[in-house]
Amino acid sequence: MDCPDCGHDRTSVVDTRTGEDGATVRRRRECKRCSFRFTTYERPEWETLQVKKRDGRIEPFDREKLRGGIERAVEKRPVDDDAVESLVEDVERELAGRETRIVSSSLVGELASERLRELDSVAYIRFVSVYKAFSDPEEFLDELDTILDDRLDETVDGSGPTDNDFPDG
Repeated sequence: MDCPDCGHDRTSVVDTRTGEDGATVRRRRECKRCSFRFTTYERPEWETLQVKKRDGRIEPFDREKLRGGIERAVEKRPVDDDAVESLVEDVERELAGRETRIVSSSLVGELASERLRELDSVAYIRFVSVYKAFSDPEEFLDELDTILDDRLDETVDGSGPTDNDFPDG
């Protein structure tokens, strides 16, 4: 392993420990040339979550990519960073809890959109319009009608929002 400080290719392992999760190995290393110490982590590749894309490619799950998509959907909406982070963590936790290490991109999108729908309906529509790749305005209208019908049902049965819950304009 090359030293991240000087680039020398001779380093030695000073200390090895099992990570807190039991699935990783933490190693303290020291450069033979400059004595710089650094930590590396090793985990079996099969332990990392993989995402199968629509075109069949498989790539590592990227929580920052998911977060970026959600942040674009909630842009200029009354959704704070803590709510976005919690949503990303929920999706990642649910994916990690599955028996398989390879999940479809559509599953990732579905889990994120379910949570966004509960959080903010406008952000939900923005997100699904990209994730579902609507090719026809009718598909977009169908999804919007579903949201509006749900909102109407909630208002009629008394459990949902009232006119006071929505800003004027």
